[in-house]
Amino acid sequence: MSIPTIVPVQNAALALQLGKAIDNKTKPLGSLGMLEGLARQLGLIQQSSRLTLDAPAILVFAGDHGVVAEGVSAYPQDVTWQMVENFLAGGAAINVFARQNGCALQVVDAGVNHDFGPRAGLVDCKVAHGTRNFAQEAAMTAAECDRALQHGMALAAELPGNVLGFGEMGIGNTTAAAALMHKLTGIPVSDCVGAGTGLSAEGILRKQQVIEAAAAKHADVSAPLDVLATFGGFEIAMMVGAMLKAAERRMVLLIDGFIVTSALLVAARVQPAILDYCVFAHCSDESGHQRMLEQLGARPLLHLGLRLGEGTGSALALPLLQAAVNFMNEMATFESAQVSEKSE
Repeated sequence: MSIPTIVPVQNAALALQLGKAIDNKTKPLGSLGMLEGLARQLGLIQQSSRLTLDAPAILVFAGDHGVVAEGVSAYPQDVTWQMVENFLAGGAAINVFARQNGCALQVVDAGVNHDFGPRAGLVDCKVAHGTRNFAQEAAMTAAECDRALQHGMALAAELPGNVLGFGEMGIGNTTAAAALMHKLTGIPVSDCVGAGTGLSAEGILRKQQVIEAAAAKHADVSAPLDVLATFGGFEIAMMVGAMLKAAERRMVLLIDGFIVTSALLVAARVQPAILDYCVFAHCSDESGHQRMLEQLGARPLLHLGLRLGEGTGSALALPLLQAAVNFMNEMATFESAQVSEKSE
């Protein structure tokens, strides 16, 4: 499989030009805070001081996980396909927020343990009816993982816009994400595991023990894509592929919460330059997400106590991207507004 080539965004001359343009707006220096850094990042990604936000889209990838057989989730596996039905009916939080912000939304069956049949609004990329139980064996074969990556790349290659947000749905996927985090960062499992959909303290301990035993069982697995195949999910692997291709296309990547960030962790180990293209929507309330963001050197835009997934954080951050674009393109300069600048 050919991994997309991602070009770092560094451009000293353009960075200087963007900095001057931002500083010359009618405001005290730095007074728009993180929006200024966001505008600078968008300009470097787009290689222009005239910013655009074109046809933003969010892809929600759904998949099931064999590890739920170990009792690691507060909800039964059927909730995955039932929530996909909710997405298709337009009734989930991500539907509401995507509509609110005029964002295209696609729902992708990456590997749900359910047969939907041909459905309007559902992209069928099913690799299998869920992964295997990684507590007993690798979640995916190398071929299955490769197929999921290729599907993700193909989906990102077809999108018309320049902003792609990521979301997911899959009972058991916080367990997969925590295992990926532990294996790729070396952070102790106890610091990677959280309540997910609402586990009790006893349930969290059970989840931790399952991951620790699986990590010991697969101790020799270390290469990023091998770790992905061993512990990941079809929806996580598909996100990795989509992220890599979107960054190759110089799109802005809107990164949601814990599970989406675990996919990025894999992608960044494969192609570190991908981080130049990532806007981190929020810091999730899921235990471990803050540590994962620190590993990536990320500064999230929002801290709202979210832990829903679905791409909800990505959708909620979209207006901040629009604000960064708008102030750069529409805000007056000191000269054009005939406003006196700061006295030396």
